[in-house]
Parts: sequence; C-alpha cells; structure tokens
Amino acid sequence: MTDLDLHTEELDVLQCLWEAEEMTARQVREMLAQRRPLSHSSVCTLLERLSGKGFVTRKKGHCGKAFVYQAKIAPNKTRGQVIGSIVDRVFGGSGVDLVASLLETKPLTASEIGQLQCLLDDLKAKQATQGNQRSSQASADKKNERGPNSKGSRS
Repeated sequence: MTDLDLHTEELDVLQCLWEAEEMTARQVREMLAQRRPLSHSSVCTLLERLSGKGFVTRKKGHCGKAFVYQAKIAPNKTRGQVIGSIVDRVFGGSGVDLVASLLETKPLTASEIGQLQCLLDDLKAKQATQGNQRSSQASADKKNERGPNSKGSRS
C-alpha cells in the first residue's frame, strides 16, 4: 500500500521517472533543473521519501555508488489514488463536489465539454450493463436456492 500524501516536489520527481523509466538522483536533478532547481541532497531525500511511501524502487547502478530509481506505480494508477484521496479528504467523498469545484476554477472549452460528455455516456452505458448482469445473477441465485424439487423448477 502506498502513502498518498504526495507533495508537489515528489510529484515532479515521479513525473521525471515516468518519462525516463529509470534514473539516478543526478539525472532527476538535471531534468528538474529547468522547472525546479534542487540540490542533489534534496533530490536524494525526495527519492528516499517516495521509496518509503511505495512509489519508487531503487537498485544499485551498473557503475559507481549511484542508485538507479524507477517508478513502482504507473502514472494513471498514481493519479487515481491521489485524486481518490483528495476526494475523501477535501470533498467528503463527493466526486460531484470535486468536479463542480474544478469547473468553477478552470472552465472547460467546447472540445473538453464534448470529451466529458462522451465519458459520462460511457459511464452510463457501463452502469446499465452492470445492472443487467446483477439482475440476471440474482435471478439465477434465487432459482438455485429453490432446489431441484421446488415447484416451477425444471429437471
């Protein structure tokens, strides 16, 4: 299980690892230098924190003392976990409140509204399919509960 309390700097480091797959602390520092200049020791501390939280693995490099770090969790999964944590902690578990807040803060373009509508349509279709599957399973379970000698059962 991962600790979802990620700070901005930690997310920046993860972004580097997702882009390059595996890196040394020095390589991370160099990649971050344009956006967020950090000392080597700060980058090492961030990588160790991420390792402790379960987001990063480390192994000995091929040459020298440097460790090589890799993101342990895929970007989409990490984003999903972080968003889920934010929904729980900040919005009391309400995804609707999260979306409403997002829309107030950053209005959508017409294209983004269309994309969002497609996502909602897909979600409705998926829920309808799952609902039909649950109803069919419940009917089958009731039929099996009656047993072979029950009235209305067929042999």
